[in-house]
Amino acid sequence: MNLQHFLNSIIPFPADQMHIIRNAFTKETLPKGHRLVSGGEICKKLYYLETGLARSYYSNDKGKDITVWFFNDDNFLVGMESFFNQTPSIYTTELLEDCHLHAISYEKLHDLFDQYHLMERFGRLMITQIMGAMVDRLAAIQFQTAQERYDFMLKTYPKIVYRAPLGTIASYLGITQETLSRIRSKH
Repeated sequence: MNLQHFLNSIIPFPADQMHIIRNAFTKETLPKGHRLVSGGEICKKLYYLETGLARSYYSNDKGKDITVWFFNDDNFLVGMESFFNQTPSIYTTELLEDCHLHAISYEKLHDLFDQYHLMERFGRLMITQIMGAMVDRLAAIQFQTAQERYDFMLKTYPKIVYRAPLGTIASYLGITQETLSRIRSKH
C-alpha cells in the first residue's frame, strides 16, 4: 500500500489536501543496517514504511541488544517519545531489510496539523492506535508465557520469523534463542 492509500484508509482526505500532504513527505530508499536514529539522538522525522522491516532496540548493561518493537510494511515508524517531545531517544531504530520510506520532519508535520483539521485528526487516531499497541505489548511482557508471547508476535507480525534474525526475535520475546527454538519446533 502506498502512503496516499494508507492515509485515505484512515481518514478520507479531499484530493487537494492529499496532494499537499503527500508532497510534504520525501521518499527515501535506505539499506539494511541503516540507523534512522541512535540512542541519545533526537528523532527528527516520522517515517511511513512502505516496504521493509525495522526494529527499535536498546543495549542493556551487559551490552546485549534488546528489541522492543518491530515495524513492518504499511506502518508508521517513529521513536515516539523522542519525535513528539523532541528529546533524545533511549532507543536505536535500525533497518532489518532494505526499506522504502516516506519521511516528514517534525516541523512539516506540525504545519500540516495546524493547516488541516483532518490531518490533526489523523494524528490523534494514529497516536491512539500506537498507544493501544504499546499497552498490548506491555501486557504481553508482563502477563504472558513465552509461548503466548510468541503466538502474539506471530499474530502481530505474521511473517517475522522469515524476515528477522532469530536472536532479534528472541530478544523481543524476552527469551533465549534455545527457548525460541523449542517453541518453534512445536509449531
